[in-house]
Amino acid sequence: MIRPDQVETLIKQALPEAEVMVQDLTGTQDHYQATIVSPAFEGLNLVKQHQLVYKSVNSAMASGELHALALKTYTPQQWQTAQQA
Repeated sequence: MIRPDQVETLIKQALPEAEVMVQDLTGTQDHYQATIVSPAFEGLNLVKQHQLVYKSVNSAMASGELHALALKTYTPQQWQTAQQA
């Protein structure tokens, strides 16, 4: 089991400038959804953005602590636009 704040910490270690919001989807502390806003995503397609994030949590996934992580990734501009919609 891994707590949401631990998932957030793992992501922020790889993307220190990111804004990270993690939600437990099932209450079992192994299925999460993370919304990440980072300037590091500028110029990257969605697959590359997700690869950056999954790389940061790879150890938790490999150990079985984290079973599933749904991602929503945004550049700061995309996030601003999404919040206005």
